[in-house]
Amino acid sequence: MDTTDRLPALYVSHGSPMLALEPGRTGPFLQRLGAAIDRRYGRPAAILAVSPHTAARRPVVLGSAAHHAVHDFGGFPQALYALRYAPPGAPALAERVLRRLSEAGLDADRSAEPGLDHGIWTVLRFAWPDADVPVLPLALAPQQAPAAQWALGAALAPLRDERVLLLASGSLTHNLRLLSGAERPAEDAPEIAESRAFRDWVTARVAAGDREALLDYRAAAPHAALMHPTDEHWLPFYIAAGAGGLAGARRLHEDVTYGSLAMDAYAFGPGAAALAQALH
Repeated sequence: MDTTDRLPALYVSHGSPMLALEPGRTGPFLQRLGAAIDRRYGRPAAILAVSPHTAARRPVVLGSAAHHAVHDFGGFPQALYALRYAPPGAPALAERVLRRLSEAGLDADRSAEPGLDHGIWTVLRFAWPDADVPVLPLALAPQQAPAAQWALGAALAPLRDERVLLLASGSLTHNLRLLSGAERPAEDAPEIAESRAFRDWVTARVAAGDREALLDYRAAAPHAALMHPTDEHWLPFYIAAGAGGLAGARRLHEDVTYGSLAMDAYAFGPGAAALAQALH
């Protein structure tokens, strides 16, 4: 197979659950993304989805035969809780994922529990609104270091030859303390300098193929602790990068809401350039 014909691995930012009702610029991007993937590569056979809102002590695949949207949040408009998203599951893929991880010496478990957290379904309802692509959620192990997340992604890379889309969902920057309080910024507030510096650093290190700097982001990236007081929304980035590699990686989308909540998306792998082109 021509490596440019292999599905790239994706890291997308899901931001607030309100993305589902207030798509801003990211919702239309996700719609174009799903259409571009279908057009360039064909409809994925399945989606292996990672989100920080489904977490465990070690990776767990949720191998249910069917899924539904989980409204794992509080204090939002009733219209958000009324939204549904119910794709089929991927039990057979769950077995293949566990086998790949075992062969790589990585411990993982299987659960029959159904459900897609909001980091998954709010993204997928734009990309594949008919909910007709099977989904296999993979619980994130947030206590594992970036290098371990990268290794996990690398172990799953061969699944891309089976038209399995690895979709890692998080937020390129994620400090909710900057979004709260009496002076909460407006959704369209100008981006703060610290957010811009962090995003620019990520873009530059990806373009340079600088794996070591990315893995050591806490020490190497500007304002890393401010942009990620905890790094569970950043760690899925490494799973996608490990699955696709930095060669040819591209930023597909950039946006910032509330002045510091980045909505950037990246594609990893030699096919990333073709996907970026198909988006335009």
